[in-house]
Amino acid sequence: MSFWSPWHLTTRPGRGVEEFKQSLANAKLYDVTTPSHNDPTLLRFLRARGFDPSQAQKQFADAESWRRKHDVDNLFATFDAEEFESAKRFYPRWTGRRDKNGIPLYVYRIASLVPLQKELNAVPPARRYQRIIALYELMTRFSFPFCTHLPHLESTTPITNTTSVVDLSDVSFMSLWSLRSHLGEASRLASGNYPETLGSVVVVNAPSFFPTVWGWIKGWFDPHTRSKIHVLSNDLSSLRELVHAPDLPKVYGGELEWTFEDEPSLDEDASEVLGGVMPRGPVIFVDGRVAAPEAGQKNGEADG
Repeated sequence: MSFWSPWHLTTRPGRGVEEFKQSLANAKLYDVTTPSHNDPTLLRFLRARGFDPSQAQKQFADAESWRRKHDVDNLFATFDAEEFESAKRFYPRWTGRRDKNGIPLYVYRIASLVPLQKELNAVPPARRYQRIIALYELMTRFSFPFCTHLPHLESTTPITNTTSVVDLSDVSFMSLWSLRSHLGEASRLASGNYPETLGSVVVVNAPSFFPTVWGWIKGWFDPHTRSKIHVLSNDLSSLRELVHAPDLPKVYGGELEWTFEDEPSLDEDASEVLGGVMPRGPVIFVDGRVAAPEAGQKNGEADG
């Protein structure tokens, strides 16, 4: 089974991005003199709409309106660090490692959410939504530029998406059903406002009832995204096509000592840049260093 997505390595964007910038500028959605969004951010919107600039501009405009409505930049900059760290327990977690293309490897072990569901349900829906926003801001403004900065196979290609392992071991149908609103909320938010951040998705340890589950979750994703989702049998060896064994958790057939409840286990290159410690709370990565986001700072403005 091949997990490689050729769109990630496309060399098409150069001219397309420049034309897209000018179109956005004409619509007063982009500041050419002091760029308000970096090229990788713009490229994600183009890719999401098959490089159709008019469709990409519509989604971009809608996303900008959504960001203003939810005051995203200030929300991220002022988010409480302890709550931020606690919220990570409910969503896909970065292992601290990358796949063979240098794309950050995330893991989502659904069974780990089951004992936390009462705590999750106690969070007001509006605040739960804000938590998802803050974690996506961390992904796009810290993880992606940080992994772009690190050595990777295609050094001229920015990292703009994740590789994800979704682990369905030890989870019952009722547990998945009860979590469906939580899981769907994050998927819908990402599709509209953080397009093309999802790269390869590998579902492992799928139970016998997974086809039923897939029937009611596939509507969360557009056809292009659905094409990136791969369901493995009990043989996980093909994951090593995607991730080097030292960077793949042992439970998935690799050599890395890491579980879903752990903090990121930084590889040697990442550890050197970060001083061996993963920063806590809302942070961005710019000009080769970790920084605190500034209130009012535009999305993508400071991404390295």
